[in-house]
Parts: sequence; C-alpha cells; structure tokens
Amino acid sequence: MDPPHITEFASQRYFDKLKQLSESKEHHHDPATQTQDGSVVAESSTFMLPIGRTKPIDQIPHDSQRTEKRRGNFSFRTILPTRSSVDHDARRQSTDVTKKRSTPFDQLFLALPNELKIQIIASLPLSDILSIRLASRSWHAMITVNEFPIARYHLENHVPAYAKRLYPVPDPSAIRLHYLCGIWHRLHVAAKLSYLICERVTKEIFLRTTEAQRLEFEPQYERMRRRLIPLLFTIFHFFETYRTMHVEYIKEHGHGLAREPYTINPIEAKIMSMYDDKTLLRVHQVFPLVISSFCRRLRPPSYVGRFERSIRGYLKDKPTDEVYVTAMVIGGLRQVEKFWEIKGYNSRRGAVDNWFHSVWKEPTETVAKPRRGFMGLTRKKSSVNESDFGRTGEAHWNGRGRQGSEAGRRGSDVSMASHHWENLVFNTSLAEGMPMGELSREQIKMLLPDLPTLQEIWAPTAEALILDRMIVERPQDIKRNAQVLLELIREDGAAEEDEWWYGRSAPESVRPPLEAIEEDPIE
Repeated sequence: MDPPHITEFASQRYFDKLKQLSESKEHHHDPATQTQDGSVVAESSTFMLPIGRTKPIDQIPHDSQRTEKRRGNFSFRTILPTRSSVDHDARRQSTDVTKKRSTPFDQLFLALPNELKIQIIASLPLSDILSIRLASRSWHAMITVNEFPIARYHLENHVPAYAKRLYPVPDPSAIRLHYLCGIWHRLHVAAKLSYLICERVTKEIFLRTTEAQRLEFEPQYERMRRRLIPLLFTIFHFFETYRTMHVEYIKEHGHGLAREPYTINPIEAKIMSMYDDKTLLRVHQVFPLVISSFCRRLRPPSYVGRFERSIRGYLKDKPTDEVYVTAMVIGGLRQVEKFWEIKGYNSRRGAVDNWFHSVWKEPTETVAKPRRGFMGLTRKKSSVNESDFGRTGEAHWNGRGRQGSEAGRRGSDVSMASHHWENLVFNTSLAEGMPMGELSREQIKMLLPDLPTLQEIWAPTAEALILDRMIVERPQDIKRNAQVLLELIREDGAAEEDEWWYGRSAPESVRPPLEAIEEDPIE
C-alpha cells in the first residue's frame, strides 16, 4: 500500500483529497451574511469582469444568432485599429474628398440654370464681362444673347444720375452693351482728366510739393477730384454733341457759321439748353480752368529766356490757338487726354504736331518701289494671282483647310457655320465703335474751315444764357479763378452735391475711385 503522502493521479484518494481541499477553501474564503431569520446569504464581490450581465434564457437563442452574425463580420480593427489601418482610412477619406473636389468650376457653373448664370455674370465689373467674351465661343454667345439683362443691371446699379441725364436711356428693349460701354468710356476719360488737372493744380497753384504737404492736403484733393468728374463729363458731352451738330448744320445750310451773322452761337445754345441751371453755371465756372490746364501742358516748362530753353532743349514754342481748337473739337477730350499723358515736352509737342498735320493734310498713298535684285538678278514672282489667293484664303477661313474630322465635312456646312460665327462676332452692338470716333475726310474738310477761335468756344454763349435765364443777377456773381478753386475744395455741401450728381440711392461703384484710373484699358 502506498504511503499516505503519495497519491496516485486520478485515483479514488486523489479525488477525495481534491474534494476536501475545495470544501476547505469555500469554508475559509467565502464570506456570508446572516439575516434576521437566521438564513445565510453570500455577499457578491465588488470586482466584475467585463463580460456583461447574465441574460434570461428566453433571449439566449436570439443573442446567439446575433453573435454568429457578428463573428462573421469580425475584424481586429473594430477592437484596436493598427497604424496601417488608420493610414488606410485617412487615404480613403482624402480620396473621397478629392473625388468630390475634382469637378471643374466651369462645369459646375454651366450646370446652373441660365437665369442664375446671367445674374452672376451681371454682378461682375464691366471690364471683366468684356474679357469673358474672349474666352470661348460659348461664353461669347452667352453674353451676346443676354446683353439686355446684363446692361440693364449695370444701368440701374453702376451708372450715376448725371450720366443718365445727359445720355438718356434708349428704348428699354434697345439697351445693349454698346450704350453701357459708351457711358463707361466717357466716365473713364472724365475721371482721368480730373486726376491730371488736380495733380497740376495741387503742385503749381496750391504749391503742395512735398510728401507731408500732399498728405495734409489729401481731403481737399479728393473733394476737388470728385467734383470735377461730373463737370468734365458734361464738357465731354458738349464737344461730342457740338461736332455732330456742326457737321449737320453745314450739310443742311450749305455753309458754316462763318457766313452766318449771330450774337449767340445757335449750335452752342441748342446744346446748353439740355443742361439745367446748376449744371450750366458750374461748368461755365470750371471751363477756363480746364482750357488753361491743357494749354499749360503744351507750353514749355520754363518761362525764362530763349537761351536757357535752348540749353534745356525746349526749342519749340507753344502751339497756336488753332491747334487747341482742333484737338478739342475734332479729337475731343479723349485726344486731349492722350496728349496730356505723353511724358517729355519735346515728345509731347512732336506728337501734337504730327497729329495736327495728319488732320489738315490729305493722306498720300505710298507707292512701293520695285525691289532690285543682287547683281541684276530678280526674284521670280509667284504664279498664284490675287483671285486664286482670295479663293484659297476664303477656303481657309471657311474651314476647308482644317485637318482631322473637320476635313471630311462638306464645304457648304463649314462655310455656313463660319458665316454664322462671323455674324455673331462682327454684328454685335460693340461693333458700332467708340464714342466720338474719327471723322471721315469729307466731314473734316467741311468742319475745319468753320471752327471758332479759342476765345469764342463756350464762354460768350454760356455767359449770355446764364444772364438770360437769371441764374445770377450780375456777371460779377459768376465765380472765377481763385473763387472756383476754393469752391472745389470746400468741405461743406459735399453730401448735397453727391446726392445731386450721383443720385440718392447710388452705390459706391458710381463714384469712380482713384484706383480705377491708374491703368487705362480704353484702347
């Protein structure tokens, strides 16, 4: 028999000892509480494993099925994501965002309804709208077809009141970009000339030359510039209308005003009847400042003797009055601005003389001299005549010379498409030209001999009409020279003048800022 301390594994004594050991552990370690009736209740431990509560028997089959489904979709990333899984999720999210953002803006814009597209385009500046027309044929066609709503929006929100008074809105159905661009052109010229005149007045009359002095004078400078813009716009209207009416007067009567006795210029009186009393008086007071500033720009910059001017290179004297009159009546304020912006007195005078001679003299046709070859050898002329070139050029522009899929198209179809595109481009409203464009040679011949002198432009007729309308009681009440400059820079009354010029509900866009005239995109 085996000793008592040795027990065979899985024998009867082994199981007896195991049972005794388990009973002794339960007796020593399981605490119990005794109730009032003497029953013993075992206390539960406060430590619990994260295995959830014990569920009723009736829920076991349903939960077992859910567990089997959950085990089928089991993944370690649902318990503890690894670094690779995190990077994979980030890459997947970035790919999804890139796919969402990969749609181009033009496709998103073209997917909008037509009304929204036109409303968005109309809210852009006019220069941007004109640039968009050059992007593609589809953009050009879209803006050309919808000229009316675009021009009407700008007319209602970005055109000042005084421009509408001088250039009334045409038939509402005839509002086009040409009318809008014409007003914008005149406003740009007026704003640029206002800036140039203010620069000259600030430096030469108010003697503000240093940076500190100009900074101190900045409020007065801005008020003067803003007040000059509507007045210069009116002067632009005067010269533009005067030139047109003068040509019509000569055609109607067969002669000009030089053969007609008058005390008041009938053409100027008809134009000034379009202006109200306040506008006529203000423009009449500022008109000498505009003319003197232009004349001063074309004079030598030195008032000393001929010797110093010869040393400095200012050999040319000031132009005659005939040059000023021709520039203002034939060329208009746009031509005045072109001369003003040329830097250097000699260059400026040379440009003025060249332009003046080109207006008065007939254009001569230059005959090309035959080219002589080297050592008597001449080049062989091409056998293609002009008619053949015209046919080949027409075929090229009609699209017959295209390669690829276009080469197989019929010539008639291509020519019809090209003809439609040319009509779309060249028959738009903007093809009518800029305001106060160049006159024909016949019109210049009629107008040049009948131009008034510099002293007879505006001033005599305007002063007579001012007194006749009783705008002022005496000629002494008309402000001149220093009084006009003080009137331009005064602080009081600026709000009332802005309301009168620009309108009550005019946005800030109708008041041209200084930044709008730093670059000149008119050409």
